[in-house]
Amino acid sequence: MNLVKESGETGASHLLFATFNQDYADKKDARKPAEAGQLSTHQTLLVGTKSGYKIFGLSNVDKLEQIYESTATEDVCIVESAFSSSLVALVSLRAPQKLTVFHTKRATELCSYLYSRRILAVKMNRQRLVVCLEDSLYIYNTGDQGLMHVIRETPPNPAGLCALSENNYLAFPGSTTGEVHVFDSFNLGAAGRVLAHRSSLAALALDARGTMLATASERGTIIRVFSVPEGQSLFEFRRGIKRCVDIYSLAFSTDSAFLCSSSNTETVHIFKLQTEKDKRLTTPNTWAGYLGSMLGAPTGYWPSMVTDIFSLTRAFATVHLPVCGLRNVCSLATIQKVPQVLVGTSDGCLYIYNLDPREGGECTLKEQHRFDGDP
Repeated sequence: MNLVKESGETGASHLLFATFNQDYADKKDARKPAEAGQLSTHQTLLVGTKSGYKIFGLSNVDKLEQIYESTATEDVCIVESAFSSSLVALVSLRAPQKLTVFHTKRATELCSYLYSRRILAVKMNRQRLVVCLEDSLYIYNTGDQGLMHVIRETPPNPAGLCALSENNYLAFPGSTTGEVHVFDSFNLGAAGRVLAHRSSLAALALDARGTMLATASERGTIIRVFSVPEGQSLFEFRRGIKRCVDIYSLAFSTDSAFLCSSSNTETVHIFKLQTEKDKRLTTPNTWAGYLGSMLGAPTGYWPSMVTDIFSLTRAFATVHLPVCGLRNVCSLATIQKVPQVLVGTSDGCLYIYNLDPREGGECTLKEQHRFDGDP
């Protein structure tokens, strides 16, 4: 999440960027994501600042551990990594048209690329690195950083909206208002289109397995979830009715059982991705149990499930932040076997809330840390 406001100022004087990153265990084949229950609990927070960038690890809610820091590049406005690998992609405000890829363990620069326009977003997994400009997308091989493909003359995308799943589906705004294009960045071909909203998109996210796409419009009142690549409507959640909001981030849990949404209000909403049929057939006791059978089923299962769409009128659970109006980024993770909601805000605070996967409701604040260097 870009923490720079439209005025060019940041909530905390030197913070420019923050994003969560999750690692996945048991990856013998990067094209075949691990089944539910095989996901690791490793969670990282990447932070760009005026003096460089930092990477924090969060394996214990009681401690936010700084595991890497670099001051070689100043004014870092984008920092992304391929899960917990040593590859880090950086963009600086001093050279916003330049992408640099570093190897942190070797402390060496692997390569750099210069573009005709400002870089708005960078996405990375084990096989692909995607650079998003306002009018094009560049797709590289993560292994050797070689250019694989360029999607040119994309519809104007000034917010740099794009998402990349672990199975290499790439989602970005389409030519029609509220439309999302899905591109197979492994086979380098179009995979489908989804007409998600009537108004312009404000946020989008893919789950790790690339089976679901979540979207929100500039109105911010309704969040929709679609199957990928079919584009079938799966869920529709009403985030609010009385007022429109700015959606800052959408994030799936690692097992795709929950979706969280944060905005410029003090409330973070958590939605359960479960149909009435799933409720009758499952008695979950872990996050992985909620949709494990559904996600593990053959692909032919998805079209029949669409006939049993379960639309919710309110969130399954909520988080109420102590402040509102600050830019933020949210994530769902399991830490020490406990489901947690993580929210990082532009004033340098990381809030960790316990989520009850059975009952939902108001989440309780478990811990609070600072990632801006202040005590």
